[in-house]
Amino acid sequence: MTPLLSAIVVVHACATLFMTGLIWFVQVVHYPLFARVGAEGFTAYSDAHQRLTTLVVGPAMLIEATTAALLVFMRPPAVSPALLWAGLALLGAIWLSTAFVQVPLHGRLAAGFSSEACHALVSTNWIRTVAWSARALLVALMLVQLLGRGSAA
Repeated sequence: MTPLLSAIVVVHACATLFMTGLIWFVQVVHYPLFARVGAEGFTAYSDAHQRLTTLVVGPAMLIEATTAALLVFMRPPAVSPALLWAGLALLGAIWLSTAFVQVPLHGRLAAGFSSEACHALVSTNWIRTVAWSARALLVALMLVQLLGRGSAA
C-alpha cells in the first residue's frame, strides 16, 4: 500500500471514529439537554449551538466523506469492496438524514423552543447514531483486513 493510501486510511478511520464518539455524546447528552435550556434564552442558545457545532462537525464530516469516496476508488487491495461501498452508503444515509431531518428540526428550534421539535430531534437522531456506529464497525473491519494482510506478508 502506498504512503498516500495509508494516510487516507488513517485519516478516514480517525474522522469516522471521531464522528461516532461525537454523535453518541450528542444523542445521549447534548440533544436531551435542549429541553432544559428554557424558552426565554432558547433562540440565542440555538443560534450559538448551530454556529459552533458547524465549526466542529463540518470539517470532520467533509474529511470523512472525501476519504470514504477516495477509498472506494483507490481501494486498498486487502479491503473488501463491499465493505467500502457499505460504508459509503451509510455515509449517504447520514448526510441525507442531516440535510432533510435534523437541519430542518434545528431550523424550527431556531425560531423558538418547541418540545415537539426537541423530541423529534432526539428521536430521529438515532438514524445518524446507528449509522455512524455501523460505520465505526466497518472501519474496524477495514483495519483488521489491512492488519491481517500486513502480518501475512
